[in-house]
Amino acid sequence: MKSVKLVIIAFFVPTLFCLAQNNKPANSSAVKSVDLPTVLADSYIIGPSDVLTVTVWKEPSLSGNLLVRPDGMISISLLGDVQASGISPLQLADQIAIKLKKYIQDPKVSVVLTQINSKKVFLLGEVQRRGPVEMTSGMTVLQAIASAGGLTDFASTKKIYILRDEAGNHQKIPVRYKEALKGNSDLDLMLKPGDTIVVP
Repeated sequence: MKSVKLVIIAFFVPTLFCLAQNNKPANSSAVKSVDLPTVLADSYIIGPSDVLTVTVWKEPSLSGNLLVRPDGMISISLLGDVQASGISPLQLADQIAIKLKKYIQDPKVSVVLTQINSKKVFLLGEVQRRGPVEMTSGMTVLQAIASAGGLTDFASTKKIYILRDEAGNHQKIPVRYKEALKGNSDLDLMLKPGDTIVVP
């Protein structure tokens, strides 16, 4: 009788083990392995100094890494200058494909962001870490200063200002830091790409 029970157990244990394996959640690395450039292809707006990888299927001479110039253009063989700034990678891929139809039958084009350099703000003066800070969506002055490690003990909070260059117009925007810090969201100014926060 015991031998029969042992045989039954020996038969069912591997089966149960297999079921348990099948019911395990998907590999956590597989869940996390979201292709960031693919996500950004729909929403990200290309800017000057970004680096793009343009791939034209079966056309290595038309493919490669391209820097978006300060004028917003990239240069591609056969096409010359193509406007890249101000549109998404997906839109740029479509534009390149349309232009290439003059030279190639049914071109397959993909554009991937290799480096994001256009969405940065800069901090100067009495902050813990001076220099560029990656800009997040909706970033404010307080968030940028926090990203730079906060102010030093010598910072003059009453004299903080933002330098902004828009369409050739240079602006110096005063920051009411202490009032913003107290929770007045209207004074926690929203930043724009390329802004420089100066902390005397």
